[in-house]
Parts: sequence; C-alpha cells; structure tokens
Amino acid sequence: MLFDFFYLTTELKRVPRKGWKNKVGIEHPESVADHTYGTALMAMVFSDVHSLDTEKILKMALLHDLAESITGDFMPEEISKENKKTAENEAMNEILAKLPEDIAHKYENIWNEYVQASTKESVLLHEIDKFEMAIQAAKYSSEGFSNEKLGMFIDSAKKEIKSKELLDILDTLLYK
Repeated sequence: MLFDFFYLTTELKRVPRKGWKNKVGIEHPESVADHTYGTALMAMVFSDVHSLDTEKILKMALLHDLAESITGDFMPEEISKENKKTAENEAMNEILAKLPEDIAHKYENIWNEYVQASTKESVLLHEIDKFEMAIQAAKYSSEGFSNEKLGMFIDSAKKEIKSKELLDILDTLLYK
C-alpha cells in the first residue's frame, strides 16, 4: 500500500513544468517536484514569519501539485478551471486511496482546504505558488532565456498575488 503511494507520487520528479518548455523553449525545465520543493521551503519560512500553522502549510505545499503525478502539468489554455479541478480531485482520490484511511482523510481535508482557499494558510500558499513561479522566471532570465517570454509568467504572478510583502520582494528581486 505505502509502496504504491510512494512509487506513484515520486513520478512528480519526472513531470516537467510545461509552461517553461512550451512557452519559453527551455529544453530541460524544472520538474513539478522541483517547483513543489521551492514552494514548500518558501511556505515554511513565510508561515513562521507570520505565526501560522507551519506543519499544516508544509503538508499543504507538498500536496498542492501531487495530483500532477497522474494528470501531468496542465497549462491554463489547455483545460478549463472546472475540468482541471475535477481531474485533479479524481487523481488525488486515487493517490490518497493508497494510504491508510485515517492518514488519507487528514490529507484530503488539507487538500480541500487548499482547493477552497478557505484559511490563512491556504490563501498564503496560493500566493506563494505564484511567487515561486516568478522567482523561477527571474532565475531563467538570469540564465539568458527570453525576458519577453518570461515576463508573462512574472506578470501573471503579480496579478494573482495580493500580499504587499510578496510583491515588494518580487519588485526588489526583479528590479535590482
């Protein structure tokens, strides 16, 4: 049972972030697991800075893209938000079914909290998800990839992020 969970979910390391590849032309972009790691690290720090439930936000960060180990990485123009939500919920049900019921139930609650953006932790994590993407765009820019194409990722993040703190950090990093 646990082997099946780990075997399936570690596939996330092999799922490339499609937007970097298709829109920017990065031949070997970061994986979804790479993105998840960066998101989790940032979530841990910001949660501690703001005295939130860090254990919960770390679990949420590790779960937030786990469905993509089955669905793959969708770009927004490939699928409607509603169809993406349905596909990811079905994938999460399949993934969590490989865990003991009590643990699966806890993770399902955390997943649902994230999807619904119903708590301070989940709202922060949605913003950090976009913040991490913008940081990665800045990193790719520093490696010589097209600033024009990467700008759409940064602009997208800035539209989604409401936190003045995160926006100020982005501005500092992007306009050094």
